[in-house]
Amino acid sequence: MSTEFRTGREGEFTYRGHDLDELQDMSLEEVAELLPARQRRTITRGLSDEHLKVLEEARESTSEETANDPIRTHLRDMPVLPEFVGLTFAVYTGQEFERVEIEPEMLGHYLGEFQLTRTSVEHGQAGIGATRSSKFVPLK
Repeated sequence: MSTEFRTGREGEFTYRGHDLDELQDMSLEEVAELLPARQRRTITRGLSDEHLKVLEEARESTSEETANDPIRTHLRDMPVLPEFVGLTFAVYTGQEFERVEIEPEMLGHYLGEFQLTRTSVEHGQAGIGATRSSKFVPLK
């Protein structure tokens, strides 16, 4: 999935020909027309009650300037909207809530894309009693 965003001559962010201020002034339906197909479909089919609650919390936090407190959510499938830029979300990974600061380049993606649910596993050397075959590994 590729999203079109560019920085202008002054280093100003644009998304599909619109700067951030224009995007934030648009209605949800107008923004949906600019998003990729999957996110557009999510919005046009109607956001669930939980999604609308997160959207309301984001709108309240921008008006009250309580940007220090992250918005906690389990909704990894919430599309990143222009209203979220500059806010901090605590996205649930299945074990804990991880902080995600929303930047303009994240528009058109889902919140869950920025917090991995699986950690990389690094296996060590076989130790004593690990398996039957490791009994014959010489100890230093």
